[in-house]
Amino acid sequence: MEWYRMKVDDVVKELGTSLERGLTAQEATARLAGHGPNSIVEQKKESALAKLAAQFTEFIIVVLIGAAVIAGILGEWVDAVAILAIVVMNAVIGFSQEMKAERVLDALKKLAAPTAKVLRNGEVREIPAEELVPGDVVVLDAGDHVPADCRIVSSQLLRVEEAALTGESHAVEKDAAPLDGERPLAERTCCAYLGTTVVYGRGRAVVTATGMATEMGKVARMLEEVKREPTPLQRRLAEFGRLLVYAAGAICVVIFLLGVLRGDDVLEMFLTAVSLAVAAIPEGLPAVVTIVLALGVQRMVRRHALIRKLPSVETLGSASIIASDKTGTLTQNQMTVKKLYLATGVTLDVTGAGYDPTGRFVADSRQYDAASCPVLREALRAAVLCNGSELRRDEGGAWRVVGDPTEGALASMAMKGGVDRAVASEGLTPVGEIPFDSDRKMMTAVYRGREGFVAYVKGAPERMVPLCTQVMTADGPVPMTDERRAGILRANEVFAESALRVLALAVRFSAEPLDPHDPEGVEDDLVFLGLAGMMDPPRKEVYEAVEAARRAGITPIMITGDNRLTAMAVARELGILEEGDEAVTGAELDAMSDEEYGSRLARIKVYARVSPGHKLKIVKAWKERGEIIAMTGDGVNDAPALKEADIGIAMGVTGTDVTKEASDMVLTDDNFASIVAAVEEGRGIFDNIRRVVHFLISCNIGEILTILAASLTGMPFPLLPVQILWTNLVTDGLPAIGLAMEPVDRGVMERRPRRKDEGIVTASLMWVMLIQGVFMAACTLAVYAADLYWFGSPLDHARTMAFTTLVFCQKFHVFNCRSETESIFAIGPFTNGVLNVAVLVILVTQALLVYVPWLEDVFKVVPLSVSDWVIIVAASSLPLVMMEAVKFFGARGGAAARAA
Repeated sequence: MEWYRMKVDDVVKELGTSLERGLTAQEATARLAGHGPNSIVEQKKESALAKLAAQFTEFIIVVLIGAAVIAGILGEWVDAVAILAIVVMNAVIGFSQEMKAERVLDALKKLAAPTAKVLRNGEVREIPAEELVPGDVVVLDAGDHVPADCRIVSSQLLRVEEAALTGESHAVEKDAAPLDGERPLAERTCCAYLGTTVVYGRGRAVVTATGMATEMGKVARMLEEVKREPTPLQRRLAEFGRLLVYAAGAICVVIFLLGVLRGDDVLEMFLTAVSLAVAAIPEGLPAVVTIVLALGVQRMVRRHALIRKLPSVETLGSASIIASDKTGTLTQNQMTVKKLYLATGVTLDVTGAGYDPTGRFVADSRQYDAASCPVLREALRAAVLCNGSELRRDEGGAWRVVGDPTEGALASMAMKGGVDRAVASEGLTPVGEIPFDSDRKMMTAVYRGREGFVAYVKGAPERMVPLCTQVMTADGPVPMTDERRAGILRANEVFAESALRVLALAVRFSAEPLDPHDPEGVEDDLVFLGLAGMMDPPRKEVYEAVEAARRAGITPIMITGDNRLTAMAVARELGILEEGDEAVTGAELDAMSDEEYGSRLARIKVYARVSPGHKLKIVKAWKERGEIIAMTGDGVNDAPALKEADIGIAMGVTGTDVTKEASDMVLTDDNFASIVAAVEEGRGIFDNIRRVVHFLISCNIGEILTILAASLTGMPFPLLPVQILWTNLVTDGLPAIGLAMEPVDRGVMERRPRRKDEGIVTASLMWVMLIQGVFMAACTLAVYAADLYWFGSPLDHARTMAFTTLVFCQKFHVFNCRSETESIFAIGPFTNGVLNVAVLVILVTQALLVYVPWLEDVFKVVPLSVSDWVIIVAASSLPLVMMEAVKFFGARGGAAARAA
């Protein structure tokens, strides 16, 4: 039912109730049985045990568990314990993240009022809000939470703050008058909704919907219907893990069959295959990726972005669309007077931003001040004396308004001219106030002065200008003329076209007493003072952030509950709305077919007056196009879209608990610029994950080829399983963490977003890793074969040489992985101190392995001589030398091509 379009009598008749007596107790009980309790119903949640079990279902984790079991059966307990430790650590981290994530409906329930004042059997009584039913008549007073969706039937200056549902912070005037046409939620002034708050006045309303049938219930249902999808990183890692396991399995089967056909012992060939499997699968990859993400989370916190789900860190780096709320994210959420039109016909620019009372009044390079301009002084007096707000400084020194944001903007403007309340009220005694209401659209404050009475008035220009019979000049009031009135109305139109909210300021002087209980008697024969044009100005840093997003190939979109003109003006100023782009309202979106919307989607950059369903539709439309979309929000209405988006971003300062629980990321400063900074970090994190994968897989290829070549040529194994595991988990693990600390590339925000289907390993990177693996294997085998056959050393000594050469090869090779194209000397060999320390620790630890007796027994190694070390260092540095040469000649070739 469209209750906002129905007359009160028709609503009462439809719901079968009485405005004088309400429902009877018997009728309420019967309706409660039919409609159910007025509460948000929660679907059954997945148990903690099920969440924990799910951590062990990823493909690569299952394979690792299998490898640990096989190692245990073969008696390799060190291998088995090490692999299982990695698996358990990965599961614990994932489980802890899951347990934090699903508290959305609990937060929704907190918004519901615990009790309600309801008319039953002709008496007002307080009952649990869960017992409300459609047809109940409820009483609403200032400070109350609206207990259900209602149709207003009477109102005494009733104002309701609906930010939780609409996202707009200003309170909405409510009255009983029905509305015509289709109206979005934010414009239904004769309705109030569950989860909103009465901030002023009082009224009565008839309950039209309870529980899951309310607008809040619809949000809850949408949240339940939205299913979490794996992040791009999770999909890429799963695909990559399958590829690794299949490749390793194929190699193992081939080697096993070749050996059996050649007549080798079946058990020995099985052990060979298992060793190859251990070498092929990077056991430390899940743990290292988790550590990379965790380190990224810490860096993002310093840039005001709090990540709630680890894989979301990387997803940010893939974002191609940022759908941002306007109020508080792109703007300061602080109303500011930007223009002041004086009765003399001069339009002043008011400098400064927010509620900070620092600024000037300027026109044509000339500065105006209240001391020398009587008309400006009187306008500022009206702005501060017809005002119920107060400006205060918080502990951090920032200015905040206590009261209505619009009145705060007027108070700030007055203080910029040196006219605060104390200065303005000198010689005046307050008599009374006529509050603002939606019929008069004015507010008046009456004072008694030395020479009589004075009333300061502010309100809508279209209502006040006809009541002004005079205008203020430097010499005092003069009669209003048609020419002057036309000039005022023209200035009002110019302000409105610039998306400024306009208030008129006026005064009335009277020798006779003015009665504040008689609006018609006071608000007449006014002297026009000026027009104040105000707006919620964009954040300064957002201009640069929008431009940075565009350079990075990211499309910013504004989605707001505000009106179209205001949204377009802000979007145009920030560079979001450009020539050829479109702005649509929620009503226009409803009228479009799916085909029309799909054809216009890329051009629509501003959405105004939207509902929760619209936001969800927008997000789904972009996802269907294959884009990675980040969506911001602060109100309850944003929660379903945040959950559906690839990256849901909640506001940490103004956001509700509902949106924070539904989100992947929380902005601690509610700033769009922080989103762009987080995207930069996300891209850097993916680069670091790719560096880690590059390093680990190329090293594993080297290990595989070392064992494979030795097996095919009939040589004894150059590496034992325990040595392979040590190389994979420890000597590779620490440098991999060092790579995770690599600084973000300077040009990372000059690249376009990665394609959604782009894997962690590209074809070109795969070839690079293969070549590097071949080279490391060749160096290792050359040292091993020379020591075993040329120098005639014992097998243990040759294996120690091969083991140490491989470890050192990989540690030199890690510096190749810092960049695929730039030399280590161009990057700066000392710009990643963590990596340098990690490599040094591994090299020293490897040296200790061959000299500490009990470690020699565990790893089956023997001491090495100085000459052995010379050979090892010379051979193991060759991969770094080779890649530096490739990068050098590649850079020269690229420069020559560009010059040509």
